[in-house]
Amino acid sequence: MKISMSMAATAVAVVVLASGCRYDKANSDETGDADAAKDLSTQQGVDVKADVDESATSGTLDDLAAAGKSFKDRGYALCTDVSFTPVYFAFDATSIRPEELGKIEAVARHLLDNPDRVVSIEGNCDERGSNEYNMSLGEDRAIIISNFLAQNGIARERMETISRGETNPAAEGTGESVWSKNRRGEFVIWKK
Repeated sequence: MKISMSMAATAVAVVVLASGCRYDKANSDETGDADAAKDLSTQQGVDVKADVDESATSGTLDDLAAAGKSFKDRGYALCTDVSFTPVYFAFDATSIRPEELGKIEAVARHLLDNPDRVVSIEGNCDERGSNEYNMSLGEDRAIIISNFLAQNGIARERMETISRGETNPAAEGTGESVWSKNRRGEFVIWKK
């Protein structure tokens, strides 16, 4: 009986975590970010995470990534002429908060204006949780961001996702003021 209850608790936890990944346009209006709300008007109710399974096994990029071929390994050079503000996440969350959407849209605009450039999206976590859990959470965060970029017109072949888990903190120490800086998705731009 204990095993069945444990399995039921795990199943409930998975459902609760998965349901937190839905972007709700109604919440975007609370931030007053009219541009983000306008750009997303066609995506109301879209579950960004739903695209993960469909895209994870298709395309040349995934074949190269599976073979260990990152953009750097394929001869791309790091772009130092541009940088983007990280996207921050709530504790133990993969959903993109409405106030963070403009940051991703800025990356999308840059990539649309510069078709010779590609992006590595790095998912990061705070120190809480096991290394394995944080690596998975970091990957989920990077994938969520890549899905949003794809919905804004960026081809999947121009993106790669990397999880840093808790290994690349932006700030050292403990407490929410530190942890909130470490729960992020970062953008690295490359050029052929």
